[in-house]
Amino acid sequence: MEMTALSRIKPVVWIGTTKADLTSFPEDVKDAIGYALYIAQGGGKHADAKPLRGFSGAGILEVVEDHAGDTYRAVYTVRLAGRIYVLHVFQKKSKTGIKTPKPEIELIKSRLKRAEEEHARWLEAQKG
Repeated sequence: MEMTALSRIKPVVWIGTTKADLTSFPEDVKDAIGYALYIAQGGGKHADAKPLRGFSGAGILEVVEDHAGDTYRAVYTVRLAGRIYVLHVFQKKSKTGIKTPKPEIELIKSRLKRAEEEHARWLEAQKG
Protein backbone atom coordinates (compact mmCIF):
# COMPACT_ATOMS: atom_id res chain seq x y z
CA MET A 1 0.00 0.00 0.00
CA GLU A 2 1.40 3.39 -0.97
CA MET A 3 1.64 6.03 1.75
CA THR A 4 -0.04 9.25 0.78
CA ALA A 5 1.28 12.63 1.91
CA LEU A 6 -1.76 12.92 4.15
CA SER A 7 -1.02 9.68 6.00
CA ARG A 8 2.45 10.98 6.89
CA ILE A 9 0.99 14.03 8.59
CA LYS A 10 1.43 13.66 12.35
CA PRO A 11 -1.63 14.43 14.49
CA VAL A 12 -1.54 17.42 16.84
CA VAL A 13 -2.36 16.69 20.47
CA TRP A 14 -3.45 19.68 22.53
CA ILE A 15 -2.36 19.52 26.19
CA GLY A 16 -4.41 21.35 28.80
CA THR A 17 -6.12 24.52 27.59
CA THR A 18 -3.83 25.08 24.60
CA LYS A 19 -6.47 24.72 21.87
CA ALA A 20 -8.95 27.01 23.65
CA ASP A 21 -6.16 29.50 24.34
CA LEU A 22 -5.16 29.56 20.67
CA THR A 23 -8.75 30.10 19.49
CA SER A 24 -8.90 33.29 21.59
CA PHE A 25 -5.98 34.84 19.66
CA PRO A 26 -6.32 37.29 16.73
CA GLU A 27 -6.94 35.63 13.35
CA ASP A 28 -3.47 36.49 11.95
CA VAL A 29 -1.78 34.96 14.99
CA LYS A 30 -3.90 31.79 14.79
CA ASP A 31 -3.00 31.46 11.09
CA ALA A 32 0.75 31.91 11.71
CA ILE A 33 0.87 29.45 14.62
CA GLY A 34 -1.38 27.00 12.79
CA TYR A 35 0.89 27.08 9.77
CA ALA A 36 4.00 26.48 11.93
CA LEU A 37 2.24 23.46 13.49
CA TYR A 38 1.22 22.21 10.05
CA ILE A 39 4.86 22.29 8.90
CA ALA A 40 5.83 20.38 12.07
CA GLN A 41 3.12 17.79 11.31
CA GLY A 42 4.84 17.11 8.01
CA GLY A 43 8.22 16.70 9.70
CA GLY A 44 9.54 20.17 8.90
CA LYS A 45 10.44 23.20 10.98
CA HIS A 46 8.95 26.65 10.34
CA ALA A 47 11.54 29.40 9.87
CA ASP A 48 10.18 31.16 12.98
CA ALA A 49 10.29 28.03 15.18
CA LYS A 50 13.24 28.13 17.57
CA PRO A 51 14.33 25.74 20.33
CA LEU A 52 12.99 26.96 23.68
CA ARG A 53 15.80 27.90 26.06
CA GLY A 54 16.06 25.92 29.26
CA PHE A 55 15.12 22.62 27.63
CA SER A 56 17.89 20.32 26.46
CA GLY A 57 17.97 19.44 22.79
CA ALA A 58 15.90 20.85 19.97
CA GLY A 59 12.77 18.84 20.73
CA ILE A 60 10.87 21.70 22.44
CA LEU A 61 10.13 24.49 19.98
CA GLU A 62 8.61 27.93 20.32
CA VAL A 63 6.92 30.07 17.70
CA VAL A 64 6.70 33.78 18.50
CA GLU A 65 4.22 35.95 16.65
CA ASP A 66 3.86 39.71 17.07
CA HIS A 67 0.51 41.36 16.37
CA ALA A 68 -0.66 44.93 17.05
CA GLY A 69 2.06 45.53 19.62
CA ASP A 70 1.43 42.25 21.48
CA THR A 71 3.53 39.09 21.48
CA TYR A 72 1.99 35.62 21.27
CA ARG A 73 3.81 32.36 21.76
CA ALA A 74 3.15 28.70 21.10
CA VAL A 75 5.36 25.97 22.55
CA TYR A 76 5.24 22.44 21.20
CA THR A 77 7.34 19.30 21.16
CA VAL A 78 8.42 17.07 18.30
CA ARG A 79 10.37 14.92 20.76
CA LEU A 80 7.68 12.23 20.95
CA ALA A 81 7.63 10.26 17.69
CA GLY A 82 4.50 10.21 15.57
CA ARG A 83 2.68 13.14 17.17
CA ILE A 84 3.04 16.87 17.77
CA TYR A 85 2.16 17.91 21.32
CA VAL A 86 1.20 21.54 21.89
CA LEU A 87 2.33 22.32 25.43
CA HIS A 88 1.50 26.00 25.91
CA VAL A 89 -0.02 28.88 23.99
CA PHE A 90 0.06 32.31 25.62
CA GLN A 91 0.26 36.03 25.20
CA LYS A 92 3.47 37.35 26.70
CA LYS A 93 2.54 40.07 29.16
CA SER A 94 5.98 41.25 30.27
CA LYS A 95 7.21 44.33 28.46
CA THR A 96 10.82 43.90 29.59
CA GLY A 97 13.16 41.26 28.20
CA ILE A 98 12.52 38.34 25.91
CA LYS A 99 12.98 35.66 28.54
CA THR A 100 10.00 33.36 29.08
CA PRO A 101 8.65 34.00 32.61
CA LYS A 102 9.32 31.28 35.20
CA PRO A 103 5.61 30.43 35.79
CA GLU A 104 5.24 29.82 32.03
CA ILE A 105 8.34 27.56 32.03
CA GLU A 106 6.95 25.59 35.00
CA LEU A 107 3.64 25.12 33.18
CA ILE A 108 5.47 23.94 30.05
CA LYS A 109 7.47 21.44 32.13
CA SER A 110 4.35 20.01 33.79
CA ARG A 111 2.54 19.77 30.45
CA LEU A 112 5.56 18.08 28.88
CA LYS A 113 5.30 15.44 31.61
CA ARG A 114 1.58 15.04 30.82
CA ALA A 115 2.41 14.75 27.11
CA GLU A 116 5.00 12.04 27.83
CA GLU A 117 2.44 10.10 29.90
CA GLU A 118 -0.23 10.50 27.19
CA HIS A 119 2.31 9.41 24.55
CA ALA A 120 3.21 6.26 26.52
CA ARG A 121 -0.52 5.37 26.72
CA TRP A 122 -0.92 6.02 22.99
CA LEU A 123 2.08 3.83 22.13
CA GLU A 124 0.69 1.05 24.34
CA ALA A 125 -2.68 1.29 22.57
CA GLN A 126 -0.93 1.01 19.18
CA LYS A 127 0.46 -2.38 20.18
CA GLY A 128 -2.99 -3.78 21.02
